[in-house]
Amino acid sequence: MSPAALSEKERRDWLRLSKSENVGPSTFRTLLRRYGSAAAALDALPQLARNGGLGRSPRLYGCDAAERDLENAAAFGARFVAWSEADYPPLLRETDGAPPLLCLKGDAGLFRRESVAIVGARNASAIARKFTRSLAREIGGEGHAIVSGLARGIDTAAHEASLDTGTIAVVAGGVDVVYPPENEALHGAIGERGVIVSEMVPGTVPKAEYFPRRNRIVSGIARALIVVEAAVRSGSLITARFAAEQGRDIFAVPGSPLDPRCEGSNRLIRDGAALLLSARDVLEALDSGPRQVQMNLFEPDPPPIARLEAGEAESRNLLELLSPTPIDADDLMRESGLDAQTLSALLLELSLAGRIVRHPNGEVSRA
Repeated sequence: MSPAALSEKERRDWLRLSKSENVGPSTFRTLLRRYGSAAAALDALPQLARNGGLGRSPRLYGCDAAERDLENAAAFGARFVAWSEADYPPLLRETDGAPPLLCLKGDAGLFRRESVAIVGARNASAIARKFTRSLAREIGGEGHAIVSGLARGIDTAAHEASLDTGTIAVVAGGVDVVYPPENEALHGAIGERGVIVSEMVPGTVPKAEYFPRRNRIVSGIARALIVVEAAVRSGSLITARFAAEQGRDIFAVPGSPLDPRCEGSNRLIRDGAALLLSARDVLEALDSGPRQVQMNLFEPDPPPIARLEAGEAESRNLLELLSPTPIDADDLMRESGLDAQTLSALLLELSLAGRIVRHPNGEVSRA
């Protein structure tokens, strides 16, 4: 199905549903398929949560709050784009856990270019920053957009070098929140000449837990990922893990084994990432042809089944099978003996009650 634009009411309802309690991207997608619209899903959500065992009404995101978010975005020159719309990044749209809505400021046309993500250490060495600028300029000069996270160090170098050719900054807070503070001028320049992207509403201050969520968007937008100077415990390696799960090409720049900033990127090479010595290594991989986006997010699920008389017992049995370790839904269906439709309905209810966690790769675990 071709991407379709939302009405302003639909956009508000999508925002409300996506920000309501226990509605992550996977649950949002299930609700939208099952009920046909965000408005209908919002109406059904309280009963579904009660069915799943929530002993109170779930917290729904209010109409006034959603309207305020839309107005704040517009006042900053930004807008919300849904994954059903043409301006949503196409490669990100096909990933598990893609945000239902993105807030963006700038040129959404950059999403239609094949892009390369460049990430690395915040305390990067001078030579690594220089090499990053060279990579970004050469790759950008070939018509590709450069994606990064607008952090200090490697991210900053990548954005600075690709301002003239096309740069995409994915931020962990609202698109109107400058972080780090020293990147205020760069933040403003990207908003005017590139595009700033966030799944957060305007005014959101970055928190530690938001950065991994940002990282999955960085890798999801791009066709390939380059890691420059990454320590073993770093956000760059989190981005690389997401890139591997999303089927992206991963490149790493080798560095001295005596420099802790290079230990993570060297390990990536040891574990199978392509060793990168020049921009040509990435450009040749991109020349092999674009990945085809075939995932259809809008095909409806079967209509919702009626609540089973044995629903509470079914839910208890399902919870007993789950543990904090994620399990694939297909394996869970075999172990539980439930048919796919019943399992889907019960997982939806348990998720909305906050009793299970649905992971982007289709796995589930006990909360």
